[in-house]
Amino acid sequence: MPPKKRRELIRPAILLELACHALMGTTLGLGFAFALTKLDAFGIASLITHSVEPMMTVTIFVSVMTLSFAVGATLTGFVFTMMEER
Repeated sequence: MPPKKRRELIRPAILLELACHALMGTTLGLGFAFALTKLDAFGIASLITHSVEPMMTVTIFVSVMTLSFAVGATLTGFVFTMMEER
């Protein structure tokens, strides 16, 4: 009986696509977070300026927004890539 060939799970092309989606999400998250902090349409900028540590608050806000967008774009890219493989 011939040995079973294991299907290649991780290919470099898939990793490159996921890296591109993560970079795209990071860029969009940074842009969205900075737009929310500079344009006071929703009152976020005034909340940040009136906080105890404004610099730390804006750093945490931008980091969380960027990470959220990056993870979301990466997972979406992963789903699209796996559906395309079928």
